[in-house]
Formats: sequence, C-alpha cells, structure tokens
Amino acid sequence: MNSDRIIVPLDVPTLTAAIALVDRLPEVTFWKVGLELFVSAGPEILHILKERDKRIFLDLKFHDIPNTVMSACRSASQYGVDLLTLHATAGRSALKLAADALIQSQSSTKLLAITLLTSLISRDLAFDLKVPLELPEYVLEMALMAKESGIHGAVCSPQEVSQLREVCGSDYLLVCPGVRPLWASSGDQRRVMTPSEAIAAGADYLVIGRPITAAPSPAEAWEKICQEIA
Repeated sequence: MNSDRIIVPLDVPTLTAAIALVDRLPEVTFWKVGLELFVSAGPEILHILKERDKRIFLDLKFHDIPNTVMSACRSASQYGVDLLTLHATAGRSALKLAADALIQSQSSTKLLAITLLTSLISRDLAFDLKVPLELPEYVLEMALMAKESGIHGAVCSPQEVSQLREVCGSDYLLVCPGVRPLWASSGDQRRVMTPSEAIAAGADYLVIGRPITAAPSPAEAWEKICQEIA
C-alpha cells in the first residue's frame, strides 16, 4: 500500500500532544519523532509507538565528532526504530563508524544521511555556506559518500530524488521531506514537489507533516493524500 510510504511527523512539544495526534490518526503506520519531541518526552514516545505496532523514523540528525556519532547511533538503534538520521557533513569517518557500529550490534535500524536540509536553496549553499558546487551536485556527492561509507540511504528533497535514484541504485533508501500537495502551503520548505510527483521520481518514503497535522481535519487530509498517491 502506498499509504505505508507516508511518514507523518510528530512535531509537537509534549508527550500528551503526541499521543493525542496518534490517537487522532490511527490509520498512520509510520511516524517521525524529531528533536523537539524527543528532547521533551525522551524515549517514552518510542516505547508507546512500538506498543501500538507503529514504525518509527527517529530523526535526530546526529552531527558531531566520529566517535560521538558512532556511539549515539549505536545507543539510538537499541530503541528498535526503523530509520535513524545523521548528517552526511559529519564526514566519511563518522559515517563509516556509525554504519559499522550497527552491523556489529546486529541492529535492524537503517541509517539515513541528511544531504542538505530542504529549507535551504542554491543561494544559501553558495552565499551562506560558501559551498562552490551547484546544489544538485552537492546533494549527489553527499549521498554517494554516505553510500560508499555503508549508510543505507539518504534524506533529500524530491527535486533531487530522480538523480539520486539513477546514480545510487534501486536498493538505496530515499526519504523525502519537502512534499506538499497543491492545496497546501509550502511553509519553510523551499525545494518541494507534490506527493504523486515525488513517488514518480523515485522516493521510497514521503515525510508529510503540516498539510496533515495542521489541517482542520487531519483524517480527511490524510485520506486525500493517500488517494493522490494510490
């Protein structure tokens, strides 16, 4: 079912609000837990989701020195989450150590490298971050470095997913935030596509938050998006 490819973020500030949202959308099978909720609620939300047989994308975007990234990934994988993120810009050594740590611990958690946040555009890359590469080339280089380091996949905008799918292969997981239906505001996401476009381009999973969770009727918005990608 294509609806299983939609990951809904629990971007709320408290455990109570997170449980309420999960209760409100029982059809959702895959939830994302990010920094805001994890810092507020800790691993308890992960245990609750596991008890309800939900899949979990733990989006903590680790970025530190190699040994710290490795240890953090090993510790986070013990929660039994399905997907876990770290920044590709932590470097090749950090990526390799993290991948090796999960192999050694026999974890089923898949590691995803953040290539470039979808709130950033070419101008930000060039003028603020001082990166001389064109944005698609930069994202591809980050994804390839991650793959060469043993990372299972990448997080990228849907605008780059077609190129990454072609170069990185069919077994490389590609998860796309920055997915917005035509009827929804793009908010702070700046490199966006519609759900059907992102699936057609080669995305494995779509992260769709505010168009669903901030809608007057989240259940109706969820159903509308599911119909779009059916």
